Amino acid sequence: EVQLVESGGGLVQAGGSLRLSCAASGFTFDDFADYAIGWFRQAPGKEREGVSCISLNDGSAYYADSVKGRFTMSSDNGKKMVYLQMNSLKPEDTAVYYCAAVWPPPNEAWRSYKYDYWGQGTQVTVSS
Repeated sequence: EVQLVESGGGLVQAGGSLRLSCAASGFTFDDFADYAIGWFRQAPGKEREGVSCISLNDGSAYYADSVKGRFTMSSDNGKKMVYLQMNSLKPEDTAVYYCAAVWPPPNEAWRSYKYDYWGQGTQVTVSS
């Protein structure tokens, strides 16, 4: 059974940084690098939005305009870990952050409906 477990959320002041981690396990295919992993977020009363996604086999990444230059997604395929480094955080970044996985990497990978597996989410709160 595929499991994704996020960690690293918390409360931070505006301008601060957090690093989210996503631990993956139970994948059917031996090669974790065949998957695409996405980070999504959902704030109260808002739709879930794609923040960043990465195709693990070639490292190509997408970032939403709202986080470009501030967030960086990376992976350690050997450890089946994916990370989201978030710098220069703003109050509008406050949301529950989810990691998600899909095989094979789809087109328009920033769309949440493309993903099959989801973690439980981790809360990020940025105070002004």
